[in-house]
Amino acid sequence: MHDSNHVAVLDFGSQYTQLIVRRVRELGYFAKLYAIEDFPNIGKPGAIILSGGPSSTSDADAPDLDFEALKSFNVPVLGVCYGMQLLNIKFGGSVESSDRREYGPASLLVAECVGLYQDISPSSQVWMSHSDTVKIIPEGATVIATNQHGTPVSLKWNDLFFGIQYHPEVTHSHEGLQILKNFLDHSTDLLPFRIDDFKRELIESIRQTVGTKQVVCGVSGGVDSTVLAVLLRAAGANVRAIFVDHGLMRKDEGIEVRKNFKRMGVPIETVECADRFLTALEGVDDPEKKRVIIGNLFIDVFWDSVGDAEMLAQGTLYPDVIESASNAKSKASKIKTHHNRVDRILELQAQGKVLEPLAELFKDEVRELGTALGIPEDILQRHPFPGPGLAVRCPGIVTEERLKIIRECDAIFIGKLKEHGWYDKVWQAYAGLIPVKTVGVKGDERSYEWAITLRAVVSEDAMTADWVELPPILLRETSHRILNDVKGINRVLYDISTKPPASIEWE
Repeated sequence: MHDSNHVAVLDFGSQYTQLIVRRVRELGYFAKLYAIEDFPNIGKPGAIILSGGPSSTSDADAPDLDFEALKSFNVPVLGVCYGMQLLNIKFGGSVESSDRREYGPASLLVAECVGLYQDISPSSQVWMSHSDTVKIIPEGATVIATNQHGTPVSLKWNDLFFGIQYHPEVTHSHEGLQILKNFLDHSTDLLPFRIDDFKRELIESIRQTVGTKQVVCGVSGGVDSTVLAVLLRAAGANVRAIFVDHGLMRKDEGIEVRKNFKRMGVPIETVECADRFLTALEGVDDPEKKRVIIGNLFIDVFWDSVGDAEMLAQGTLYPDVIESASNAKSKASKIKTHHNRVDRILELQAQGKVLEPLAELFKDEVRELGTALGIPEDILQRHPFPGPGLAVRCPGIVTEERLKIIRECDAIFIGKLKEHGWYDKVWQAYAGLIPVKTVGVKGDERSYEWAITLRAVVSEDAMTADWVELPPILLRETSHRILNDVKGINRVLYDISTKPPASIEWE
């Protein structure tokens, strides 16, 4: 899908590469990320971007590409950081290790506000992350911008090839989005990316792939699986939607999930297995072991219910595909293993039985698709909820008593956010148990009870996150309700940690 007239982003391993894809899509064009080894199979793009990366061009195993093949596409090419250095070498210049490693904000001084720098300030902030720099600039190339030290940070080799030493995709580069737009304006072959067009393509693709086969999908009530189930129904697929209630859900979650799917006209099957999960987790306090137990048991319960499935559909998103980095071709570090990339799923994929229609979309695009499919906004705007459920909000052992406390506190917090009009202003919010008992006073008597933490963050795709400065009155009312209504809690804290260094969830 979309193998022509798109923006091909070649991945040299930068931690920001995924953001390049996002920014291009924000500008209204479809972009797709490719491993360098997949370079011969990028179709017929309308523009190509070479990402940054952790390697030095002087490394013996530095990633490379076929320059003649790159030129043969005859489309605009932008080299970012490592990509710029590689292009400079390909054009006959050189790169060397710099005495001054640049990491963080720098000044971009533009020679002339035209072309790549049309409508850009003569001086603006950009974000650097490199230790090498261009040394010899080849004949015919032009320096079109420098930093505050006079070092070349942007080159133009000809009318199609451009290079920038900084990262325009991060928000710290204040005019980065406009610079990317100016680059894409050099292409005459890019087709606009519209979610309605993408919806029609997805539906047609599903019809051709599935035919009359029965498709099974797991639903949790979250945005991804909900959109997936409705999309499959819109494509006329024979769908079995299965909801595994593992007892680690929020308060009344199962009731709400069934109610929402009934509103959308999608029948679901519920598997009640809370006791099975709690028994498996008994006495386990290591967070990674808890995740493994929950993930494996979830798969077992799900497959016990499925039987012999002709096809399995998953709500895998583009960040899941990139972050998993599950094949040896990826230059990016493996960040985490997602619950939908386990061995059994990989076996089914090898058999051609796994359908992942959302795998080219980001979370916000999935919500747009959901709107195009007619899913109510209150369902689409639900906060993300982790696959392992409340277990990741319960450090230490998981017990029904602790889960009940978290559910009650969480329900109070979310209710107050909605009451004060803040629910839709944050990316994710929740209450988590701190398994430490502290001294307090209740009813003129000494108490020795747990502490609860409240967390509310803003984020784009959970790669980074910042805490939200909620109104004091909201926090005060939430704390008052929790301390008065929830047995076992005598202290309420508010988490003001950013990601990084903290994660959004506690485990």
